[in-house]
Amino acid sequence: MPTTPAAGGPVKLAVGDMAPDFELPTADGGRVSLTDLRGAPALIWFYPAANTSLCTKEACDLRDHHDMFTAQGYRVVGISPDAIEDLKTFAAKQDLPYTLASDESKDVLRSYGAFGEKNMYGKIVEGVIRSTFAVDAEGRLTYVKYRVGTPKQIADLQAKLGL
Repeated sequence: MPTTPAAGGPVKLAVGDMAPDFELPTADGGRVSLTDLRGAPALIWFYPAANTSLCTKEACDLRDHHDMFTAQGYRVVGISPDAIEDLKTFAAKQDLPYTLASDESKDVLRSYGAFGEKNMYGKIVEGVIRSTFAVDAEGRLTYVKYRVGTPKQIADLQAKLGL
């Protein structure tokens, strides 16, 4: 069951919760929804902004290990509040083989607890909380990580998901 840690704080999901449904436009001109992803596992990652250094590093790490995920049936979806045009540029420039979706309203980010207050260089700001979720074929969360540490993310996913 999703929890709210403090009044007005972001929702925090946990392993075993059902993933919140969503439907968003994608960089390739289509749409993606959690319903579309049902029937196979999915890796959903939320990131602050396309074409920024840390987000590009994370995107390329996932690109470079994409075959590891697809070999186990995972579909990978990156979600940010960027406009579709920015996502198209990002996907093309970095040769990203997976779906990028736009959540300009930040409604999906909020439903996953991936938008809210965070500490950025010692200052409390509101923004995207870098987060990664694995979802099983029925839509249940099997991995939940908030405040992802990009350099360790692939090793953590390998260990926790048995990849």
